[in-house]
Formats: sequence, structure tokens, C-alpha cells
Amino acid sequence: METVSRVEFTREMKKEYTILTPNMAPIHFELIKNVLESFGYKIELLRTTGREIVDEGLKYVHNDTCYPALLSIGQLMHALHSGKYDLHKVALIMTQTGGGCRASNYIHLLRKALHKDGLDFIPVISLNISGLESNSGFKVTLPLLRRGIAALTYGDLLMLLKNQTKPYEAEPGVSDALVQQWILKLTRLFEQNKAFTQREVHAYFDEIARSFAEIPRQQRQKTKVGVVGEIYVKYSPLANNDLEEFLFQQGCEVMTPGIVGFMIFKVDNRLEDIRLYGGSAAKKQVCTLLKWYFTKFEADLIAAVKKYPQFTAPSPYSHLKKLAGQVIGFGCKMGEGWLLTAEMMELIENGYENVVCTQPFGCLPNHIVGKGMIRKVKSIYPRANIVPIDYDPSATKVNQENRIKLMLAVANEEAPVRAVPAPVGVQG
Repeated sequence: METVSRVEFTREMKKEYTILTPNMAPIHFELIKNVLESFGYKIELLRTTGREIVDEGLKYVHNDTCYPALLSIGQLMHALHSGKYDLHKVALIMTQTGGGCRASNYIHLLRKALHKDGLDFIPVISLNISGLESNSGFKVTLPLLRRGIAALTYGDLLMLLKNQTKPYEAEPGVSDALVQQWILKLTRLFEQNKAFTQREVHAYFDEIARSFAEIPRQQRQKTKVGVVGEIYVKYSPLANNDLEEFLFQQGCEVMTPGIVGFMIFKVDNRLEDIRLYGGSAAKKQVCTLLKWYFTKFEADLIAAVKKYPQFTAPSPYSHLKKLAGQVIGFGCKMGEGWLLTAEMMELIENGYENVVCTQPFGCLPNHIVGKGMIRKVKSIYPRANIVPIDYDPSATKVNQENRIKLMLAVANEEAPVRAVPAPVGVQG
């Protein structure tokens, strides 16, 4: 078996190298990119789209491997072949999850792709907090981690408020412009060593919510649609063929659950493992602290949104876990695990009865907890209107959009379309 060597990203490289990163959640990743730049890294967030990314990925990643790996590696290799970069002054970065998910192997698949093209000299940085790999020139320090967590929570709030404001804005484009204003403001605050403590985040959450609530709105009939699925395909416009924008064009209001709930889920799983199988006291203490830290941000976000009746606040993670417990075991945790099922139930409960479940080819766990749980979920919520959409290299955008249009046609026939949404109480 051919071995592929690993090139370390050194301290010297940090000064001169540009680090390329694939894009997943545009708002969140823009904020995280800016956080990394405030720590002296030169980061470029790739925004390339189109069929050429898929075709590039197919050259290096087998079609039977998961679609997110194919796309993210395709986006990176496409960038290297674009001629825009000095290949001897560039590095690549990818997250590495650990555990049973194939995302643990994206790093190795990327190195194989580089080796195939004779680009072994390009460093690949593993972004992880599991101690899987380390690089002397890239360190996940506590200050960086705290700002990164804050950036994720701001991204969740901005995404949620934009999606609930854009369909009703009196002046088209105002919501998107406000998102960009907040990204710039938060970036400047991070550079000034501000806006990341819990007290500061709480205050800025209120300010962000108020700024979106002040956008003039018009009463329009909209179909409320929730989006769930594998984390990359759920958020990435490249992977889901710009699903959110398509739904807006179809006269929908969109609710996509945030990333913070997923982070709590991952930490909670570690605690569940320790409870069942044992583990070190130190690991338990760290995970307990992280869960508390994320949960505090989540509570502040929900409180900020609930101040304004035109917005629907998400439910807390603890409630999602109660919902999931009715239909699926907590040991079902590969990929998005039981959380995906819980997100469908929570969306339906909060008035988003029409749900698009994004299913990437090759992500077998999510087919089980997504498509495989639809019948059970509909037995509890008979009004649920759920459509699973497969995303893979051979799936056509036209077919995907036609299936969603059919789901929306059913929604419009079976239920009166609400105008400006009424607030929905959060069940705890």
C-alpha cells in the first residue's frame, strides 16, 4: 500500500503562506476566517461554485465516498489548478472530526489527491480539538477557541434573523446588507479583543436582534420551510445548489437549525460515552465545561430572538433531546445522529411543517436518521410534509428543484399559507 507523507505547517510558513479553506456555511465561515486573520494567519475562503468543482472532485475522490468529501476536496484542488496561487507558498486546511464519521478521513483523501498531482509539498492542516494532528505553525489556543465559538454563535443568529426577515423586507437586499455590516463590525471588535466574552456576546445578541427587528416589513403570504440534513450539505450553497435562495424565490420563509446545537450534541455525546463506558475525570470536566459554555450562548441567543414577536426562536438543545427520546435511541450518533431527527420534530412543532431533508450520497447514517425516520415522525405529526432530497454528482438540479416544488404544492393545498408569522412559544 502506497504511503502518503505529511508535511508540517511550520511557524516560518505562518508568516508567508496563504491558507486555503473550503466553504461550508458562508456567514459562519466568513466570521471564523476573520477571527483566524486577527491571529496573524493569511486565510482565503474559497467561494467557487459550479459543475467544474464536482468534476474536479471526481478526479480524486471515488464516487462512492461521501459527497461532502468530493466537493470540499474538489474545491481545494480546483483552486490549486487555477493559477492564482504560488503553490510553494500555499497551505490547505480542513476540519477533522474523529470518531466513526468519514469526515475523519478527508485529510488523508486530500493528501492522496495532492500526491496524485505531485503536490505532496503542500502542507495540509487538520483543524481539530481531538489531538489527532498538530502543527507548530497552527495552534488552536484557548483565546482562538473562545473567539471561534463566539463567531459560530453570531453566525447562527445572523443566519436565523436574515432568513426570517428577507422574505418580508420592504426594500429588497436590506437583510443581506445588514448581515455584511455586522460581519464587518464583529470582525473589528474581535481585532480589538472585544465581543467574545459571554457578557459581551449577550449584549451584541440583543443589538443584532433589534437591528433586524427594525427593518421595515410588508405582510406577504409565505410558506414556512425547514431545512435539515448532513451538516455540509445543509449549509453549503455549493452542495445544495443554493437551496435557501431557491426557497426564497419560491415564496418561502426558511428556518435552518444552527451550528451551536450540533456542537452541544457532539460534546454531550462524549459525556454520554463517559457515563456508559467510563473515562477520565479530566475529560469529563472539560466536556461538562464546554457544554455549559455552549448552552449559555444558546440560551442568550434564544432570549434575544424571543424579544421580538415577528421572529420564531429555536428551541433549546435540551428540548430537542426530549423530542428525539420519543422515537430514537441516543446511541444513534454517527453523523448528525438523533439530532437530525430531533431537528425535524422541532421545526414541525415550531410551525415549519414543510421540511427539506438534504441527503448526501455516501452518508449512510444520515439516510437512517433522516429519510429512515420520516414515517415515524409523520405518525406523531400527521401534518408534517417532509421531502428527502439526494445530493450527489449524478443528481440534477432540475430534478431536485422539481421534487421541492411538488412538496410546496402539497403544502399550499393542505394548509392555508400564513402571512407574517406569529411567534411560537418555545417548549422547554
